[in-house]
Amino acid sequence: MAAAVAAAVDDSIVYKLSALLEEVRPNSAALRAASEAVDAVAGLIRRVPTQQATPEAVTGFVRDLGLAGEKLAFTFRPPEVVRVAGSHAAGAVARPDVSADLLVRLPKECFHEKDFLNHRYHAKRCLYLHVIEKSLRSSPLIQKISWSTFLDEARKPVLHYFIIAATEIAELPGFYVRIIPTATSLFNVSKMNLSRRNNVRAYTKDGINLPTPKYNCSILEDMFLEENAEFISSSVADWKALQEALVLLKVWARQRTSIYTHDCLNGYLISAILVFLTVDSAGSLINRSMTPRQIFRVVMKFLATSKMWTKGLVIQPTKKRTITKEDMVCFLKTFDVVICDVSGHVNLASRMTKSAFIELQDEAACALNCLDRCRDGGFEELFMTKVDLGAKFDSCLRINLKGNSKITTSSFCLDDLAWRKLEKDVQSLLQQGLTDRTKMIRVLWRSTPSEWNIMDGFSEFGSSPLLVGIMLSSLEKSFRLVDIGPNPENRDEAIKFRKFWGEKAELRRFKDGTIAESTVWESESWEKHTIIKRIADHVLIKHLSLQKEDLILVVDQLDFCLLVGGQDPVSSSGALFEAFDSLAKKLRLLDDVPLKISTVQPLDPAFRHTSVFPPEPHPLAYEKKSSQRLPNFTATCMRSLEVMIQLEGSGNWPLDPIAMEKTKSAFLLKMGESLEDQGMFVTASEDEVNVLTSGYSFLLKIFHERDGDGKAQNGLSEDKELFLRSQHSSMINGLHGRYQVYGPVVSFDWTFSPMIIDINNDFNLKDEKEINENFMLSRKSYEQNPHDIEPAMFLATSYDKASEAWTKHSPSKLVLKRMASYAKSSSELLTNLILQGQSGQYTWECVFRTPLSNYDAVVLLHQEKLCRPHQVLFPAETPTGKLVICGKPSKDFHPYMPLNKGVVKSLHDAREKILVNFDPTTYFLRDLKSVFPKTFKLWYDSIGGDAIGLTWENSKKRGRDEADETMLDPASILKEVGNVGKGLVRGVYLLKAPKLQ
Repeated sequence: MAAAVAAAVDDSIVYKLSALLEEVRPNSAALRAASEAVDAVAGLIRRVPTQQATPEAVTGFVRDLGLAGEKLAFTFRPPEVVRVAGSHAAGAVARPDVSADLLVRLPKECFHEKDFLNHRYHAKRCLYLHVIEKSLRSSPLIQKISWSTFLDEARKPVLHYFIIAATEIAELPGFYVRIIPTATSLFNVSKMNLSRRNNVRAYTKDGINLPTPKYNCSILEDMFLEENAEFISSSVADWKALQEALVLLKVWARQRTSIYTHDCLNGYLISAILVFLTVDSAGSLINRSMTPRQIFRVVMKFLATSKMWTKGLVIQPTKKRTITKEDMVCFLKTFDVVICDVSGHVNLASRMTKSAFIELQDEAACALNCLDRCRDGGFEELFMTKVDLGAKFDSCLRINLKGNSKITTSSFCLDDLAWRKLEKDVQSLLQQGLTDRTKMIRVLWRSTPSEWNIMDGFSEFGSSPLLVGIMLSSLEKSFRLVDIGPNPENRDEAIKFRKFWGEKAELRRFKDGTIAESTVWESESWEKHTIIKRIADHVLIKHLSLQKEDLILVVDQLDFCLLVGGQDPVSSSGALFEAFDSLAKKLRLLDDVPLKISTVQPLDPAFRHTSVFPPEPHPLAYEKKSSQRLPNFTATCMRSLEVMIQLEGSGNWPLDPIAMEKTKSAFLLKMGESLEDQGMFVTASEDEVNVLTSGYSFLLKIFHERDGDGKAQNGLSEDKELFLRSQHSSMINGLHGRYQVYGPVVSFDWTFSPMIIDINNDFNLKDEKEINENFMLSRKSYEQNPHDIEPAMFLATSYDKASEAWTKHSPSKLVLKRMASYAKSSSELLTNLILQGQSGQYTWECVFRTPLSNYDAVVLLHQEKLCRPHQVLFPAETPTGKLVICGKPSKDFHPYMPLNKGVVKSLHDAREKILVNFDPTTYFLRDLKSVFPKTFKLWYDSIGGDAIGLTWENSKKRGRDEADETMLDPASILKEVGNVGKGLVRGVYLLKAPKLQ
């Protein structure tokens, strides 16, 4: 059975991967048209006439290289070689990046023997491209020409030629030809020694020339670009499985925007890694018998776990190896990551930073986990889900460095680029400041402007913000209040500590008698998550001469929606847990109840840290002998927190369901009576028993486990529902224990996929088969009625494999569709806010504000008649529509009651006025559903809203007569809505009349 299930899963994965490959790989006609376009551009370049090239044409670029006034003019000659490279040559083009690389070999006659010094090569390289750009500008084939950079290296510009689209090329939107100069045999390789040669004379320290390995590698890269491109494309071109694996790797990497970038992966580097794994020096980890999926797994495992990275990778086959051990030592000393090319002279990973490589390994490890544990081999997670910086990291920091003195007062280009150096400075400062509070810090700065005028030089580089992703370690470490530094007796270290921290450093004596330098970050319990922000602000402002407004760390922008009276109610959660523990203890000790109480379990979200507004202590909910000081006013309404009680086993329970419920009520009433004798206040009826103690109200429920399917006539029995809720509560508590940030922060093919929630890795293949069978059973009605399937959202857990607990009858497919739409737009908004900041009307508040124009009609409520008006984050604005009816507020209910001595006769009298579990809006909604069961659908913010949205139901669902009535006079329907909510309804507005369908 297990083998059959595994085979079915494999077939499904293979099918999905095949469909993906077919989707992302252009068809042969489009590729042929692209090839013809590239050949046409190549022909134009070959025919550029010999002419004089002068530096005045690229004045800004030359100036910013530090070469203003230098003699750089030369006689332009057509390129010696123009050839296609990259994915088009390797047969591994993957949408949406369908550009073609055209390598243009610079003629030796255009350069002097020593042009490798002081950026003269880079200046002439740019000037050569400018002649080509000027000559092709008027070609009828060219739609647009733009300047960009080679992997974000400002001193190495490239040209992008956008072709006037033929019909076939139109199937490749965004297609362009990238012109990349090469410098084959242009200079003597010995002049480019990484560890000894200084080729930028201005790069000195204390008057001594320093080696320029980054600069030298920049030129060597161009010198061997053709050889490397040929080796890679020839290795891949006739190997179909390798081509397909390369496409899958590109799709995977592009979905992870912070690793598919200049300092980590790109298509060229992925190809190089893939080819390395085929050569004997890597142990031929990839061979021709493998499928694309198997190759993908090999690459992920190699990226995540291989120890070869510490020694450096060498693409040269063993028999042809020319690189020496001394060369490798030099490479490893100079660069964070080493992938030595086929020539043995170039590090293809020279731009990859240590932080980028750490993230790459982390992503590869996650991919391996998905391959093994996720549904369909992690297809959705690996290839279809976008993982940007905001989605991956716990906090994101944006730094505006435009015009920063660290760049403007220094040369743009020495050995490395100024922007890369500043990236390293930010990385170093944050790592030193945050220490073990973080698991990963990722600094990323895409410095090339989207539109670059080469005449402007580098003036617009670095205009976009530098981005930092911060992944926290444990909460204990990340949110600690004190960092302990060196002992003052260690004078040198103490001086360094004080120099780094400045005024934040202080000498402290600790409880164990230790005296040490330290920094203290005092915070309230609900503000500890901002400590990271405060540390980052301090070190970056101090050491980089930044202003506070230049730094935006996304960590507390949504806190406003959780605060009440300026603080987070979670601060009183300790008192809540103490109150529950006290009640649970007293319940277990009751000796006048016929059966002993064996289990007491809280079910309310507040006990699993997922309540938006955890209840605060109520001054009238304390024991009779309490000496609590009373405020002048307090809330009239009080929410009761559900508690499940389980009794010891007994064979005397009645079998009749009604008699059983009566028996449970009798038990509860007896418990209430006993607790009342102990000084607690109890409100009891046959339907429910509420116990007021220690400032809170607890609603007691008895769970009795019995045989049978646990189904009531209209769904789940109360016992079954209690059992499922207790299991859910335990599961979420366990999740919160493992990931404590889950509580405060609390899209998918729902129609054709079940969501399997397996927090503890309990499921095996048999369980998954059972879940899939249950899911397919629930989808039998799809062909007959695709718009009305139940459940629309299928959630399978270890205690509920048929999705009966939470989504059996709701949400409907219509509601789920709206939820998914809101989630998608909110996700896009959050991404933009995190990475780009607020823009105009789009602010953080918009995440929680649904436009009233989304509804057909809107009911506004009197805010002062809601049970908790302080929870209304955004009072509703008057909608644009026709006012049908308006109403005055009722005088019968007020959300706050006075407790002044002159107003209240006694505490007993005041307690009698508390309304436990009363919410006027809930009763209004219930009445509307009763009066208009099929006329409209209601949308309401149950956490704290003063508006209700209405959308007209489908006319088929309403029925002919009701549909006609609604169509003819929707205003009369809405007037009746206002009458049903008289005293609570402020106004009813008609925005859109119903349509007959």
